[in-house]
Amino acid sequence: MAQHMKDRVVALAGPRKAAEMAKLVENMGGTPLIRPAQGTVFLDDEVLRESIENWLKEPAPPWAIFTTGIGLEAIYDMAEQMGVLDRLNATLTQTTIAARGYKTVNALKKRGLTPIVRDDDGSTSGLIRALEPFDLADKRIVLQLHGESAPKLVEWLESRGAQVETILPYKHIPPREEDISLLVDEIIQGKVDAVAFTSAPQFRFLADFARDHGKLEAVLEAFRGPVIAVAVGKVTAQGLREEGIARLLVPEDERMGSMMVELGRFFAQSAN
Repeated sequence: MAQHMKDRVVALAGPRKAAEMAKLVENMGGTPLIRPAQGTVFLDDEVLRESIENWLKEPAPPWAIFTTGIGLEAIYDMAEQMGVLDRLNATLTQTTIAARGYKTVNALKKRGLTPIVRDDDGSTSGLIRALEPFDLADKRIVLQLHGESAPKLVEWLESRGAQVETILPYKHIPPREEDISLLVDEIIQGKVDAVAFTSAPQFRFLADFARDHGKLEAVLEAFRGPVIAVAVGKVTAQGLREEGIARLLVPEDERMGSMMVELGRFFAQSAN
């Protein structure tokens, strides 16, 4: 693999698959720093159980919207533990399914399910565009959220007259303070050349910490140059832009490996 990251330091803000991404950075000649900017915790089993029980009450909801593959898997795992897996499958075969993101679509296909509605760009806005032609008035919709509330999507569904029931298989939590403090200082001091983000909450937690400690403007200034922000996909990029990051890289193929390749290409071009 070309040494496009030679003498470059890359901070990895995503806790998932951090070791794999670190190996990619090393293979391209760079130095990876694992700096988790979020934690993920699965919710209390009782909360998820109750949500699934409500979902499966007759009559079955005519719509289900899934927003992450990992969330769908968590629902299926819990349904299996509860002994209601067959009921869940039966319900979903009678349900109009909408999905956001290719990972969600793949997770559904693995279960023999095909979404009737899906986004065109991996974003919540794309999902809303895809839902616009449908009459949702007075329709009961089960919405699987992705680690945090989704006020934009919920508000839009309710504005169309839908009855929205949310199910939250997991939620994002802040990282350890010492981890995020170290990353903030490394960004401000220019000790990293790039920071790779794999979800929008990662930068939001970073920005919140920096804001609380009077360092947000210094962080934003660093990201104007020389530090470059990298987002794994459009949803993550949207979250960064909302927090004031305009200069960032986003791969066409929304995968972690593609993100590292895109960053390597950027460094190679910068060196010329």
